Amino acid sequence: MYKMRDNLAVSYKICKSMSNYQVKVQPQDKLFSVQQGETVLDAALRQNVGLPYGCRSGNCGTCEVTLLEGRVSYADGIPTGLADPDYDCLPCQAIAGSDLVIEAELVEQAVEIQPHTMPCKVQSHEQLSHDVMRLMLKLPENQRLQFLAGQYLDFILPGGEHRAFSIANAPHDDELIELHIRHIEGGKFTDFVFDSMKDKTVLRIEAPLGTFTLREESIRPILMIGGGTGFAPLKSMIEHAFHVGVTRPITLYWGVRAECDLYLPDLPQQWSQQHDNFSFIPVLSEPDAPWQGRSGFVHEAVMQDIANISDYDVYMTGPPVMVNAAAAAFEETGLSREQMFSDSFEYGAQNDK
Repeated sequence: MYKMRDNLAVSYKICKSMSNYQVKVQPQDKLFSVQQGETVLDAALRQNVGLPYGCRSGNCGTCEVTLLEGRVSYADGIPTGLADPDYDCLPCQAIAGSDLVIEAELVEQAVEIQPHTMPCKVQSHEQLSHDVMRLMLKLPENQRLQFLAGQYLDFILPGGEHRAFSIANAPHDDELIELHIRHIEGGKFTDFVFDSMKDKTVLRIEAPLGTFTLREESIRPILMIGGGTGFAPLKSMIEHAFHVGVTRPITLYWGVRAECDLYLPDLPQQWSQQHDNFSFIPVLSEPDAPWQGRSGFVHEAVMQDIANISDYDVYMTGPPVMVNAAAAAFEETGLSREQMFSDSFEYGAQNDK
């Protein structure tokens, strides 16, 4: 009887292993397994394989990889962030239907820092503009958050829902966690932040998350394009770059609707005065007062100014319409996708209703 049970257990283990698929990541020849019904990204993160990712909801397209071999499916249909379903896939939503071979740039540093769930306290909150609030969060005594410049955190709400916001301070300046939160009309969480949240409020966060990080090993000049509160992760990256002594040219284009939406206008101007390798160009899409600077869509201003964009590493953050338009335009001019890094904020707006 015991022998029969042992045989059944062995058979179960064999069947279970047969239901797994293997994923090979090129060009690194990195292998990992994915279980039945598990997304490719969840499997990769579980095995410490650094696939890039952002929203994890299929909207931002940050995790898009080239599908060289195999087949995948999507539980909720083709994700909105997938540009070419015939040749590419989004690992955050993709379910393997066979062994896979994908082409991707692995981000090893980000997955080396494991996210943790922890309490935090609102140290202070300050309204920077008509629709942007700066939150300063404090972790419990003697605790610090280890993260990479450009990463984000999730607030975990009482019902288990999550709200994602980019970390705006640099990793070395970690006494407090700085967030820039834009008010979303009718948004459950942002209504709370703007209308009723008090200092000393205790919240729960999961952090750090995301692979939108500064590629410090590159030698190319850095071009940063932010829309609205997309300025937040770029601020973290820029201050980190200054701190570690990056000497490559850094150019920041900050696109907003009107001048009042530049909610920290003096800070990039200060950077320009203090660092010879940094330059700042604000771009207004709908100026509502006399404006001597650039106007129009921010990515079009970039293309007017920079003829050789393929020489740059390009970091883009903000609304998906901006990020997607910029990525498409830059790719047409010859910028390699391996030199484009993006973080789209669509999931935050959608999920706060």
